[in-house]
Amino acid sequence: MESARWTRIALGLAVGAVVGVVMYATGQVWPLAAAIGIIVADVVYAGLTLAQTREWGPMRVAAGLVAFAVATYIGIGLGEFQDPDAVDPTTFANTKAANSWALILTIAMVIGATVTYGLELVQTGRLASLAGQFGTRTYLLMAVGIGVNVILGQTVASALKIPIYLDSIGTILVGVLCGPIAGALTGGLGNILWSYVIPPPFQYQPAAAFAITAVAIGVIAGLLGRAGFLRPRPNRPYGELLAGGAVTVALVGVLAWAASQAYTRIFETEINFFPDPATVNPLFVVLAYLAVALVVLAVLGLFALLLVRRDLTAAYVVVAGVFTGIVAALISAPIAAGVFGGVTASGTDFLVAAFRQAGADVYAATTGQGLISDPIDKVTTFFTVYLILSALANRFKARFPQGERVLEETSA
Repeated sequence: MESARWTRIALGLAVGAVVGVVMYATGQVWPLAAAIGIIVADVVYAGLTLAQTREWGPMRVAAGLVAFAVATYIGIGLGEFQDPDAVDPTTFANTKAANSWALILTIAMVIGATVTYGLELVQTGRLASLAGQFGTRTYLLMAVGIGVNVILGQTVASALKIPIYLDSIGTILVGVLCGPIAGALTGGLGNILWSYVIPPPFQYQPAAAFAITAVAIGVIAGLLGRAGFLRPRPNRPYGELLAGGAVTVALVGVLAWAASQAYTRIFETEINFFPDPATVNPLFVVLAYLAVALVVLAVLGLFALLLVRRDLTAAYVVVAGVFTGIVAALISAPIAAGVFGGVTASGTDFLVAAFRQAGADVYAATTGQGLISDPIDKVTTFFTVYLILSALANRFKARFPQGERVLEETSA
């Protein structure tokens, strides 16, 4: 049964990749070609699943995804994006473009969700896929997660000039413990509140435009949590540790190499990553150093898991972070380029500027920046979430909808 599911996934991805490549080869911009390829892949997978198993769940999701795409496409044609007078002098963000894009995506996501769960309600008479993910504990954890996202995310954006974000720890924690829909709501709603509701100094106007990225991160975290990616695997045999260590070292090495190439071959000016106490809010200065410590802890902790605890989950954390980071980068890049011109008033702006100075256009620059920054950020984030989960009591974790999936397996 599981092998048949992976076969359907592989076939869907293959068809979607072919469609995306053909569209790109015929002159479509890569974000549109990639988006259509993903939609086609999901529709093919859903159709095969329905034909083979009579399961309607994937088809309902595919219908919602198509509705979201159509609504977004129509909204882009109606939105207002070209107004140079709307550029904020503090953040350099195009406020009109950001607000238009945020409104379009919010409406599109509501339409997509309405189609998906409306079909489920019509077909089954209930919303079982939602009911299992929500309760008092989930809502409380979502509130905490949004707060963590905003505090750490705003600290990095306003005080540190490092190419990471640290604004999805809460999203991933909720997704892993409560499920993909709860994670998606935490990410998307958090970004909207961050832009329009939360007051300064923690307000960050560009956040709402990236709500769709936060939603995707929450969904991925929920699915990885459901698959048991963050389940502890200590004291594993040395053969498994050797394989997991090779994967970990290879992926971390690639990330380190990519970052080093950016710094040594592209940058020609000295960059100060740390905040200037004379120009930055003292609260952010303290939080900024804590954020840097968190990144250092993540790098050291990954290898400590492998070498000291012999915990194979270190490899799973790196794989989850790299995969989530690549997806987030591919979603965010066209938004950063098309809505903000590559400038989002964050610590990644100097990476975009460096790629532009090296001759890349704005789409290539934002994509290159994302493929360097996002995997590093998400590996750090997943490891932080793993540390949080390790510190929580098993009885407490088990009370959440997916809590059993993060508990260590007991030997039979």
